[in-house]
Amino acid sequence: MTKFSLRKGLFALILLSLLVLGACSEKSSDQMFSIDDFSKVSSNDGEPTGGGTLIFGLVSDTPFEGTLNYNFYSGNPDVQIIDWFNESLLAIDENYNYTQDGAATFEVDRDTNSITFKINENLNWHDGEPVTAEDWAFAYEVVGHPEYEGVRYTQALSSVEGMPEYHAGEADTISGLEIIDEKTLKITYHQFTPSLLSSGIWAYPLAKHIFEDIPIADMASSDAVRRNPIGYGPYKVESIVPGESVTMVKNEDYWRGEPQLDGVTVQVINPNVVVQSLETGRVDVVSSFPADQYKDNHKMSNVEFLGMVDNAYTYIGFKLGRWEDGEVVMDPDMKMSDVNLRRAMWYAVDNDTIGNQFYDGLRWNATTLIPPSHPDYHDDSIEAPTYDPDKANEILDEAGYIDVDEDGFREDRDGNELVINFASMSGGDTAEPIAQYYMQAWEAVGLKVQLLDGRLQEFNTFYDRVEADDPEIDVYQGAWGVGSDVDPSGLYGRTAAFNYPRYASEENDRLLELGLSEEAFDTDYRKSVYSEWQELMVEEIPVFPTVYRSLIVPVNKRVVNYAIGAGTGVYRYQIGVTQDEPIQADKITPVEEEAEDAE
Repeated sequence: MTKFSLRKGLFALILLSLLVLGACSEKSSDQMFSIDDFSKVSSNDGEPTGGGTLIFGLVSDTPFEGTLNYNFYSGNPDVQIIDWFNESLLAIDENYNYTQDGAATFEVDRDTNSITFKINENLNWHDGEPVTAEDWAFAYEVVGHPEYEGVRYTQALSSVEGMPEYHAGEADTISGLEIIDEKTLKITYHQFTPSLLSSGIWAYPLAKHIFEDIPIADMASSDAVRRNPIGYGPYKVESIVPGESVTMVKNEDYWRGEPQLDGVTVQVINPNVVVQSLETGRVDVVSSFPADQYKDNHKMSNVEFLGMVDNAYTYIGFKLGRWEDGEVVMDPDMKMSDVNLRRAMWYAVDNDTIGNQFYDGLRWNATTLIPPSHPDYHDDSIEAPTYDPDKANEILDEAGYIDVDEDGFREDRDGNELVINFASMSGGDTAEPIAQYYMQAWEAVGLKVQLLDGRLQEFNTFYDRVEADDPEIDVYQGAWGVGSDVDPSGLYGRTAAFNYPRYASEENDRLLELGLSEEAFDTDYRKSVYSEWQELMVEEIPVFPTVYRSLIVPVNKRVVNYAIGAGTGVYRYQIGVTQDEPIQADKITPVEEEAEDAE
């Protein structure tokens, strides 16, 4: 028996103690929940007052960055704010396919690989200027420009005719953009893909009358983004307390109709005070409710919990290269370059236990990089590594990771000390114990893994360092919102800025290209391609998914017409309240609580 096998008993005790610390409830520890039991639309059918202010809690343990424009933002907290005062020109259904219900309608011409868009005649920016085809084309010109430093230049933009040449600085204009009249834009594509009509079109215009005199490199930091952001959504920004809150008032000129509410205030709420803020009515609704706190609070009397399978997954990523001249360059000398090491680290962790003990079933073991939020494409038949420390030890032994100096930790294949730096984000009560669990799990198979700088990283710092390929980071724990389009090239393509592991291969290129090919308009063919791609990622392991996620959203019972997810037919301008003040939670005495539990 090896020393790594002997550690299992000690490791089990460590795991148990971590789970006890991480579990928030001291009773009903075996109670599990299912996301299938939740609704996406609030059931309150009361009459809205036609006024009032909604308080939206943005759950975050750090300030929001404040890049409040679709064309420049990079983090989820910012888009949570943007979505209240701006929106896509194109609407989608429950399967993430475009409909004709948005602020722009469209006609597709497959013979010419073009789409002609007609913007609603009544669609105006918040300052009264019309939203024009020129604004929409201007967004493409900015995001595709060589001086643009953001992360929004993706396959969707590069497939526009003439965009690659423009992006490379070889052309001054984008040949595939044609402004027909003030409200009509025609876009021609050199590569017309299935993704285009399933949420793959960049549909976020940029107000040219505001931004045209700002140098592109300065736009993201300008007052027009940071202090006075503009949109055409149901609410418009009135004031900002940087990093803390945004106050908005209704846009009476909103194209769908006048909003029910007088205004909306977005307020950052620390995960540790979400429950208290909801119970006291300090907030009406939050961006997401910490799944680890749901079990103890699911009987909160003044809210209704909505829920859905989140378009997201948590994952462990491995640094395999760098970002250079707009594309990924892999480095075979990186510490994590051996796939056997990566595979062993996947086998070493027990994500089922993480999902059950920390999240009471509202997160669950993940297998592939296309989550079940896309049921047509998620392949649940693929066999991915699951918790098996014996298998992890076997892989490491055979790959040459041996404890040469008998200090309890394996050396690398050349007999040198192997210390793996692990970056993980702060946030909520479970962040620290889960990070500690992963490190203990890897230690149990003889790998020395330590927290980067000896602590968790706050959200903005974490992503700044990951994006910059900080050489101190070997492994990191992140989470991806996959968006509505199933195409994974925006996260794992060779030219994708979000390809944080810096992974590339010819087979990956081939499969991602096939997923966007003419043949992929056949849904069955596209499913088979993405099944192959999911299998490739299980074999290559640039990252491995840990848990799939539920999105849980509590809504105060005074709120009507609140919905989450796509294709509900309920829009933000319809949200209203039935009374001026939020409803506060009833206080349940311990005796009453015990009686309810007994029922």
